[in-house]
Parts: sequence; C-alpha cells; structure tokens
Amino acid sequence: MKRTLLAAALLLLGLTCAQAQDDITKHDTLDSTVVSAFRAGSSTPVAYSDLNREELQSASTLQSLPMTLSLQPSVVTTNEGGTGLGYSKMRLRGSDATRINVTINGITLNDAESQEVFWVNIPGMAGMLNSVQLQRGIGTSVNGPGAFGGSINMQTKLPSSNPYTTVELSGGQWLTGTGTIATGTGRTDNGFSADIRYSYNTTEGYLDNAWARLHSVFATVDYLGENNSLKFNYILGSQHSGITWEGCPPEMLETNRRYNPTVCKGQIEGYRGDSDNYLQQHIQGIYSHQVTPNFIWTTTLHMTDGMGYYENFKTKNKETGLKGEYLLRQAMDNRYYAGNTSFKWNSSKLSAVFNFAYSLYNGDHYGYYITREDNKKDDEYYRNNGLKRDFSTFARAEWKGIERLTIYGDLQYRHVSFDMEGPDKDHAILDYDYKHGFFNPKGGLSYRLTPSASVYASVARGHKEPSRSDIKEAIKAGRADEIRPEKMTDFEFGYTFDNGGYAFAVNGYMMEYRGQLLETGLLSETGYAIKQNVDRSYRRGVEISAGARFAKWIKLEGNATLSRNRILGYDTYVDLYDNNIDWNYLGQKKEHYDETDMLFSPSLVGMAALTINPIKPLEMKVAWKYVGKQYWDNTSCEERSLKAYDVLSAQVHYTVTKWLKLSLFGENLLSRLYEADAWVYRATFMDGTTYTEAGLFPQAPVSLIGKITITI
Repeated sequence: MKRTLLAAALLLLGLTCAQAQDDITKHDTLDSTVVSAFRAGSSTPVAYSDLNREELQSASTLQSLPMTLSLQPSVVTTNEGGTGLGYSKMRLRGSDATRINVTINGITLNDAESQEVFWVNIPGMAGMLNSVQLQRGIGTSVNGPGAFGGSINMQTKLPSSNPYTTVELSGGQWLTGTGTIATGTGRTDNGFSADIRYSYNTTEGYLDNAWARLHSVFATVDYLGENNSLKFNYILGSQHSGITWEGCPPEMLETNRRYNPTVCKGQIEGYRGDSDNYLQQHIQGIYSHQVTPNFIWTTTLHMTDGMGYYENFKTKNKETGLKGEYLLRQAMDNRYYAGNTSFKWNSSKLSAVFNFAYSLYNGDHYGYYITREDNKKDDEYYRNNGLKRDFSTFARAEWKGIERLTIYGDLQYRHVSFDMEGPDKDHAILDYDYKHGFFNPKGGLSYRLTPSASVYASVARGHKEPSRSDIKEAIKAGRADEIRPEKMTDFEFGYTFDNGGYAFAVNGYMMEYRGQLLETGLLSETGYAIKQNVDRSYRRGVEISAGARFAKWIKLEGNATLSRNRILGYDTYVDLYDNNIDWNYLGQKKEHYDETDMLFSPSLVGMAALTINPIKPLEMKVAWKYVGKQYWDNTSCEERSLKAYDVLSAQVHYTVTKWLKLSLFGENLLSRLYEADAWVYRATFMDGTTYTEAGLFPQAPVSLIGKITITI
C-alpha cells in the first residue's frame, strides 16, 4: 500500500491541468487520443474489429473478457475451469497469448516476463471498458511486446454526463454468482467527475477444484479543462482460485470428465486443494493537452504492483529436503513502471502520431514453506530476480493527398534488455542477460472504390524476444545459447463494403515466420508452455465477415476463417528411458518432420449470430461458434488432437422500466461434451514402446445464468 500511495502522489505532482469547462464533446476528443495513437482507423490497411460499450455490457457475466471476444474473427477461447470464470485464455489466428499484445489506455497489460495477460487477475474487466479494438496480424505499432498474432486495445469507461448508481446481481449453475455496484457523480459544472465500480465473482467451476473467488475495483477521477484533460485511474484485481492447469487425464473423460488430479489433496483435513492467489494494482495518470485544433499532446504515467503465490500440499520435497505435512508456496513480488508520451496531428489530408515509451520491470520469484503444526512461515529455499527495461518509439502517418487513396507508413524501433539472476526452486542457477534492438517497419495502401467500398494491402515486419519461461527452460535444458528472438513478415490484403444496411469484408493474410518460438505441447510443472525456435513456419488464410440488417428489429452476422498453419523442417525431442520399470534416463531422441501442422491452429473457425428486437424493451440474440480440429502438439498425430466442436449460446434482455433490466444467458445450449485445450508429454523406451501423459480441459455442458440490473 505504501508503494500505491507513493506512486499516486508522484503521478499527481507530475501532471498539471488548466481552467475548467463543461464540454463533453471536447472531452471525448481528448480522451480518445489516448487510445487512437495505437488504433487503426477506417482507412488503415489492417484487419480489425471494434466493440463498443453497449456490446461489452450485453455479454454474459459468466464470462471473462477473452470469452466475451470469442465471436470475433479468428478467435478461439478456452477456460480451464469450464464455466467462463477463472483462468481463461484466447488464441488469435492460432497464435497464443504471448503473441497477443494487450494495452489499456495505451499502457501495456502483458506481463513483462511471461508476455501473457492473466485475465483472472482483473475479473469483471468488460464492465470497466468503454471500447475494445481487436487487430489481427502485426497491426499498428503499440507499446510492449510484439503483436505477432494480433493486439487488443482497450479504453476504460468514460465519465457519464449525469450522476448514476448501478447494481448488478447474477447467479446460475456451478454455484456461479456475480455482484457489482457502480456509482458516478457525472460531469460537474467545474469540470470534475468521479466513478467507482466494485465487482465480486464466485464459482465452484465445472472441473473439480476449479473454484474461484474474484474481486475487482475500478475508480477514476476526471478533470476537463478548456484545452486540457486529466484522468487518474485505479484498478485493483484480487483472485483466489483452485489449480486446474493439470486438466483431466484422457482415460478419465468417459467415466468422470470433471476429474482433476489436484482434487485428491482436497480430501486432506483442513486443506481444500492446490490454489493460486494474486493481488494486482494498477495506477494510471493520463494528461492530454490540445495545443491547436489539429495538434494534441498526451502523456501517461503508470505503475503496476503485483504479489501472490501458488500453494500446494506436500509431505516431502526434493528441493527443500523436508518431510512431514506442510504447505509449499512459490511466490512472486513484482513492480512495473511505465511512461509514454505521444504527439498527434490530424487534418483533412494528414494524420500522424509520434510516440515514445519506456518501462521498467523488477520481479522477485521465491519459495517458502509453512509447517501445518504451527502454521508458521519458515525460511526461503530459493529466490531469483528478473529486471527488464523496454524503450520504444514509433512514427505513424496516413496521408490522403491523392483523391480516394490513403498511404500508410509506420516505423517503430524497440530496445529491450532483460537480466535474470539467482537460483530456481530446483537450485538451477538462472543467471542470464540479453539485449535486443528491433526495427519494425510497416506500410500499405487503401483505395476507396465507392463511398461504401474499399480495397487495401499492407506489409509489416515484427520481432519478438523470448519470454522468461522460454529462457528458464532453455537454461535447464542446456540450450540457452540456442534460443533467439523470432521474426515475422505479415502480408495483409482485403476488400470491405458497408452501406449501413449490409456489410461484407474479406481479408487475406500471409504470416511468414523465421525462428518462431513454438510450443512443443509440453508444460512445465507450473503450467508454462515449453517452446523452441524453428527455422521456417507460416500462417496463411482468408477471413470473411458479413452482416445484414434486414429491418430495424433484425440483424444477421457471421464470420469464417480458413487457414493453413505449417512448420517446415521441424525437430522435436522426446525423452528416452531404458524401460518402463526402471525409468533410467538416457537422454533425448530426435524426431524430424519435413512439414507438419502447428498445434492449436484449426484450419476452420466460424460463427453466426442472429439478433432480434421484436418489441422495443426486448432483445434476443442467438450465436453459434464452430472450431475445427486442433492438434495437441506439432506432430500432426490424429491420436493427439482435439475433435472439432460447435457451441450454441443465447441471451435475452428485457427492459422492464428505465431503472430495471432483466437478462438471461445460456451457454452451450446443446450440451456438447467437448474439450477446448490440452497438453501432452511423451517419452519412449529402448524397445520402441512409448509413454504418453496428457491433460485435457473439458468445458461445461448447458449453463444458465440470470442477471438483474438496477440503475438509478
């Protein structure tokens, strides 16, 4: 808390503001500048989709933000617990979470070390947001790690013009419930506004031990001057959840598809089961100044403070040498500081953005144990530290000096350094450091054929550094010198049509990789995917989207992605043992594939949705999602693949009065018994026989949840 107060004081002292004026239109212009520096516009030659606040608010409270985005093109989502709450993740064009850049108000949300966003750490996020833009491919330049699969650009809720109080209560199957209260002052005469929102989410989950207790707070104080805007945001996320990353063994799916290996520990008196516990605080200060009608300057300062631990029950441990009953905790304590400033020019013929950003991450990883007899914390048995510095700058411009033609250019330079030191829990020394400089150019053209139709083409180059877990596992495998940054060239070309009643878009892409870090299908014992560089690989496909509003009360929309995702010249390594009785380790055996499919990259993904408003207070929506076959690893083995699946969902909203709204959500209405994710470990023996260990993540059958919204 001392860190929080100190950072808040520094933010307030470092920012200034001018004379007040109640001007909501000007405020929207100034506030949107924060995210527009990183977003694509209507003429930018990249593939993207936008979600506004109304669309975000209509999503089920049963879902975390990735699940809310599941109907967008090329998106595949999964939830470890099977209900939508708790640990959720998404893939975009088959790319995993480490390749999806996520920003909130232009500030990087990806963890600096793992490069992932752990959505469970900020529950109820959809309710905090005003809008989301989802870009596919490299897209426009952003702060933080490279966007190899895509990027998610989020903007927090804007102030209301009038005072309000909103209460939301929901509940449903799997003992799932949510409660939210939000209130705001509205814009006052002197230009100030304040909003605060608290949300609590709970579920027992579908998979055993998939319980979750999640809290979040979003608070904002906003000031609007004649040509100035100052915003101060505070976001808190607190999560306590059961461990589910082991999944369900394949042999248990027929008899008990909810089985989780960690549940056996729940039978120990006084111990519920392995758990994950984390608290994260975000503090943001955002200042915008409109220098001229065409020129706006924005500066943002930010701090994230996080701490938490993974806890499991032990009776003996080879790292500590302990015996007896005790709780082992693997903990982390990290701080992330960032600042960026941008200058935006916007005129009828030229839009340009210059951005500078710097961040510093300092994270400790350590372990200790608590004896059950006296419930006291004992000495640490390991501690290591990671220190990461990230500087980036980019200049982006769109020139419309030729009738109907937009010329787009985007140049980014990024320099990143990372230092690790200290022992890991198995006493392996993690001393390592790297420095990388990346130049990422992008360019393209957009041509307006008619007022409703356009064509575009672009090419972009991107680089991405290895994550901490990539490096850590490479050190332990004796291959630290082999791991290297990955590169990708992204070609995008498409056609769009939108006349207000009908819309159609087709986008082709070719994502050509060199040295891509790919998952092998193996997880470390704390749930991280183990990766390795491959020389050549690609993702090539076509994305089709369409929508039609036949009348004011009916809308039909859908999208489909057809793709080919291949690795050329792939080597994977399988552990070799003498026999399945003694299990004496003999090293590793190499398997070579001239060409093979990338794991978790379905060749077909699609959705269709129908929205009906038969009478003004009633809205109904039915959505169908299809995901094709996915391989667990990069060997194209049919035995190690998830079957294609489809899911039908529906929602009904009825506005009883201005202050009362009733909603009903149904997920997986056809009760499809499917698995959305998996991991696998393989070993082989001298006699040629093999051993396979795997975990799959079954999703819940039909789930219903009701919600009451009261607004005054």
